[in-house]
Amino acid sequence: MAGTLLHRYWDIPEGTECHRKAYASTSISGAVGLITSAYSIALNPPSSFLEGVARTGRYTFTAAAIGAIFGITSCVSAQVREKPDDPLNYFIGGCAGGLTLGARTHSYGIGAAACAYLGMTAALVKMGQLEGWKVFAEPKV
Repeated sequence: MAGTLLHRYWDIPEGTECHRKAYASTSISGAVGLITSAYSIALNPPSSFLEGVARTGRYTFTAAAIGAIFGITSCVSAQVREKPDDPLNYFIGGCAGGLTLGARTHSYGIGAAACAYLGMTAALVKMGQLEGWKVFAEPKV
């Protein structure tokens, strides 16, 4: 499932079809939020059913919002700057997603740190994709 979602995102050319990019990034991050909320509920059981639903929604929708902001911002940045394969577009998108997290938590510090970390991570992922970096080496048999 994760491979299908990631392929759906990477198959769309950069700087084109921003609505599809935003949908794909929202789907990916929403799935990550859902998995995170499942771990949160399993490791720290809620005291009531409604608390569990609220926690699931909080994690899932926050992650989906961050993904949507990332997808739209990186795509619009690529269109405005007319440099579709530039890692700076991903840095800008990651930073916007981090600022969204800071707004959600009502914390300037978390927003600034998440902007830097998500921006750097997104830019490094794009650089790795452009240069063909391998995260996991192929086994030599």
